[in-house]
Amino acid sequence: MKSPVHLNALRAFEASARHRSFSSAAAELHVTPAAVGQLVRTLEQWLGAPLFHRGASGKARLIPSEAAERALPDIRAGLARLAQGLERLKEASPNGLLTVAVSPAFAAKWLLPRIERFQAAWPDTDVRLDTNLKPVDFVSQQIDIGVRYGLGVWPGLAAEKLMDEEVYPVCSPALLHRRGRLDRPADLMRETFIHDLSMDGHQGFPTWDMWLEKAGVRPTPARRTMKINNSAAVLQAAIDAHGVALARSVMVRDDLAAGRLVRLFPEVGFPSALAYYVVYRPETASLPRLRAFRDWLFEEAMPARNDAAVGSR
Repeated sequence: MKSPVHLNALRAFEASARHRSFSSAAAELHVTPAAVGQLVRTLEQWLGAPLFHRGASGKARLIPSEAAERALPDIRAGLARLAQGLERLKEASPNGLLTVAVSPAFAAKWLLPRIERFQAAWPDTDVRLDTNLKPVDFVSQQIDIGVRYGLGVWPGLAAEKLMDEEVYPVCSPALLHRRGRLDRPADLMRETFIHDLSMDGHQGFPTWDMWLEKAGVRPTPARRTMKINNSAAVLQAAIDAHGVALARSVMVRDDLAAGRLVRLFPEVGFPSALAYYVVYRPETASLPRLRAFRDWLFEEAMPARNDAAVGSR
């Protein structure tokens, strides 16, 4: 026999049993306590048996009947599966919300200056940026896709290399004008060195000492320094002529193109062992809006990838 019981009645029953109260269940379901009570009575009438032990006034704390207690695990599992199925339907839609996890510096210096082009191509997809210096849990925080910087291995995530990176010194044109030409790498020793502390936890990332050694300069411990824990702020400090920064090529590309910064000693190249990767859960790889954003990232990264290919020749 086909059950005439509406899904809302099962939801009202489950919430009432969990809270032991029609009022609390009503608050969760955003309806009135009377509506919850009516839905539960509809279910009881169809069953021909009460689902709760009630006090004389009907307002006492609800205690599920023995039969109700036995049925609740299956009902909860069924409601959870239905909710999961609805999420799958939402995920399969090309529209809706796309949650993207990136570092604050990558968002500021690379993604946000370009994101308007994605929004123009996919106007029905809303992008929510989750900016965090530390890796986030894609499942618990409902992250769809992200860009991470590292060696390309993160448990539970598929990783595709987006861009390689080179590290080199930069400074503002104003600093060059004020301080005079920097003809040799050794001339840097009279300047303030701006350090990117956010890279300290990344093994394999080039440091100032490593770059100076490759350039044939012996570092002196007495040199002036400025230490900042954000890659975007490091570049801003260099733009403001506070010193010379060891820049990351992906982050600094737009500042060089706009003339806000100048690359120093391009003959001394220093490729980073780390790179940018597009990351996502393998089971969500076929979702239309995720696939669209992934393809757009690779399209936007093409100029940087071409630069890296030319530089490696």
